[in-house]
Amino acid sequence: MEKALSKVGNFWISKKAKEELSSIGDELSFFSNAVEEKAKWVFEKLKGKPQKMLPELLREHGLPPGLFPRNIVCYEFDESKSKLIVHLPSTCEVSFKDSSVLRYATRVKAFLLRGKLSGVEGMKTKVLVWVKVSQISLESYKSDKVCFTAGVKKLRPRDAYEVPRDSVMIDDF
Repeated sequence: MEKALSKVGNFWISKKAKEELSSIGDELSFFSNAVEEKAKWVFEKLKGKPQKMLPELLREHGLPPGLFPRNIVCYEFDESKSKLIVHLPSTCEVSFKDSSVLRYATRVKAFLLRGKLSGVEGMKTKVLVWVKVSQISLESYKSDKVCFTAGVKKLRPRDAYEVPRDSVMIDDF
């Protein structure tokens, strides 16, 4: 009986050790990716290609500049494909002045078009439960309403998203 308990105990300990090592590997991978993205961003700056601040880029495309939190690491924008990728240091959540809440993954992808972010990946909003945001657009050009499509369309006041806000780190996206 003692041998059986010893084997079960050893199995359990080795399983826990493997889980911990896997977790450490995931964290190292995240850190490595964040450093790589930051290095790419710095390299672009050194090449003499000045990059606009993200709020300015959003404003130029007719969107409220506060759709993303203040603490982004960097962003990539491919004008030829209209592809936007925003890198954040961790999964996070932002509460806006209209009581809405958005959650962000460490990387948010979307197509940035005039007055619209479409094909959004890596963003959720709370509509009774957390739902993935697939599109953010203006109700009409120079509208005072922003339309979040997350299964259903939800109109929210544009002025709630005019200023980038601080985010709160969360464990799970």
